Amino acid sequence: MAHVAQWKFKEVEELKNIISSYPSIAIVGIENIPAPQMQKLREKIREIGVLRVSKNRLIKRALEEVGGKIKDLANSISGQTAILATKENPFKLYKFIKESRTKAPAKGGEIAQHDIEVKAGETPFKPGPIVGELQKVGIPAAIEGGKVVIKKDKVLVRAGEEISKEIAQALTRLEIYPIEIGLDLKAVYEDGVIFTPDVLEIDEEKFRSELITAIRNAFLLAIDRKWTTPETINYLISKAYQDALALSISISFPTKNNIEMLLAKAHAQASSLKSILDKKT
Repeated sequence: MAHVAQWKFKEVEELKNIISSYPSIAIVGIENIPAPQMQKLREKIREIGVLRVSKNRLIKRALEEVGGKIKDLANSISGQTAILATKENPFKLYKFIKESRTKAPAKGGEIAQHDIEVKAGETPFKPGPIVGELQKVGIPAAIEGGKVVIKKDKVLVRAGEEISKEIAQALTRLEIYPIEIGLDLKAVYEDGVIFTPDVLEIDEEKFRSELITAIRNAFLLAIDRKWTTPETINYLISKAYQDALALSISISFPTKNNIEMLLAKAHAQASSLKSILDKKT
């Protein structure tokens, strides 16, 4: 049997300890993150948990030995990965990772993560060779009023396409930084469920609006069906009182609560009758 280095056994045990110590365990990609940015990320992550970089094979082994549903996280391991263990729930973790990503200039050779577009408008450049340089890479630049302008919006690179060195240089000169540097969340485990990024990506404003609408509709349904709950009881009692009051007035049933209204109603009816009789005499 091949000899296995002792440090590997120790690393698997430490990974298992981390996995067992936190409610949420994520697999994150760490490719192309420069050392300074990685150091800053580690400092931020200390506020919510721990980031552990290790060999993919050892991470998979640790997940398998912990067992249960969490072992399925191993299916999301590819490329350079790490374990991020945290106390945050998957949605907060996804938001944290998304907000921690930073923009960086392209150098050429990268794959566009999204459509890269230049917008129409003035540039900070003075007329000169820059116009030809921009036009060479497909940017509709021209000189107008003594200024270099981009005449219309233009998508230079589609998502999934490679960014050429020439386009990268032009984008940097325009202070357009299309590369996002940061952790790439692949999957998160919490309480027996594995969440993928497509599930965690939500429009918070839309979700809040839909939640408010759902609460309002539930409240109206409860009122309509006269379901007594802590939220509806005061309204139902008030409505019952108003209905009872309206009924007592409509049948002229006197109570201490409606007597003044009944007298006012009788007075109004008497005045109306007097007016009719006066017209006939």
